Parts: sequence; C-alpha cells; structure tokens
Amino acid sequence: MIKYKKILLKLSGEALMGNQKYGIDTQRLTEYANQIKEINELGVSVAVVIGGGNIFRGLSGVDKGFDRVKGDSMGMLATVINSIALQSVLECNGVKAKVLTAIRMEPVGEYYSKQKAMEYMKEDYVVIIAGGTGNPFFTTDTASALRAVETEADVLLKGTRVDGVYTADPEKDPKAIKFDEITFDEVYNKGLNVMDLTAFTLCKENNLPILVFDMNSIGNLKKIILGKKIGTLVRN
Repeated sequence: MIKYKKILLKLSGEALMGNQKYGIDTQRLTEYANQIKEINELGVSVAVVIGGGNIFRGLSGVDKGFDRVKGDSMGMLATVINSIALQSVLECNGVKAKVLTAIRMEPVGEYYSKQKAMEYMKEDYVVIIAGGTGNPFFTTDTASALRAVETEADVLLKGTRVDGVYTADPEKDPKAIKFDEITFDEVYNKGLNVMDLTAFTLCKENNLPILVFDMNSIGNLKKIILGKKIGTLVRN
C-alpha cells in the first residue's frame, strides 16, 4: 500500500557534497536519483527542491562583504546547478524530469507555475523546482514549504543526514532522544530545529505534515512511501 501518493522532497545542497568539501559528489547524487526513481516507478507524483549550500550560501557571503540580496541571488543560481545535475542523472536512468525555475532563465529551465508543475507531475515527470522562491531573504526550506502547499502534496519529506528530530543535536549530544512523532506546537515550544520559522509556520497553517528522515540510508525513501515508520513525523 502506498501511503503518500504526492510528495515534495527537500534535499540539502550540503548533502550532495558527500565526503567532499565542495561541489557535487556524483555517487551521492546517483544514490538520490535511484531512490527517486524507485518511488516514481511506484506511481508516486514527485516534486523536488534542492538547496545550494554545497556551492554558495547567501548568508555566508554577507560575512565576506557581499550584499545580502546579491548573495541570495547567487545562492538561488547554485540551486539551479544542483537541479540540472539531478535532472541529468534521472534522465540517464530513464526517468522523465523537468526543471522549473522561480526566475526566468529559459532554456536552462522553464519558468515555474503551479499549473505547469502539476501538469508535469500528472504526466509522471519528476518536477525539480529551482531558484528558491525567486526572492531574497527566503531559504530553500521556505521554498520547499511553499511549493509543497502549492502542488497540494500529501507530505513534505525533508531528507537530511540525521534520522529524525531529536531533543538536541545528536551529533553533539549522545544523550539526545529521538521523536517518532511530534506536533508543530511541541516543536515550537521546545525550540527544536526542524525548518526555519517561515517554512515551519507555512506548513502548520496549511496542515501540511513534515517528515524528517535520513536520505543517505539507501532505500529509506521507498520505505516511507510504503508506510514504514522511519524518521520523525511533525503534524498538527
């Protein structure tokens, strides 16, 4: 039984680095593409939003003298590079994929609209939505929440290198306890770090659950789609 028939998958740019210090690890990218292919073949409608932190992060540029707006614009372009890379690997593996961009840059990608994204998803394309929201001061977390709501996704899947939401950072605190399920209000009251507040509020107000899971464990994405309890589910 398929639990989620339409999803938005949020991937971090940093995760694409694999064991490198910069750029795209082709092995990691291929692993992600293979996992996406598995659920696409099950008939799941898939949209993807990827960060750009493996190439350039706007906020880090501010510390080095960049204007914030220009820095964020550079970060948006970094997400486009990652999106094209994912599209290329998917297509090489026989998966139909389209890149839609929040800012106009044909022929690199088509200009994003909800209608266009949903039409492609109905035709079994993996729709990769690049360029963030197209505006400075908004993260790709916010972009993923916005696009998930717009495309009427059943869930926002946040693929990370951590296997869920904990009471503290499990990489720093060995005593941190993992939640299997938690409400939006509990996350807020406990001050837990799931997504930035703008993205988090958007999901809460639109009753869109967030599932945080370890994308680096091969096969996890398919297991989630089939209803296995993996990661942490955040819901109202």
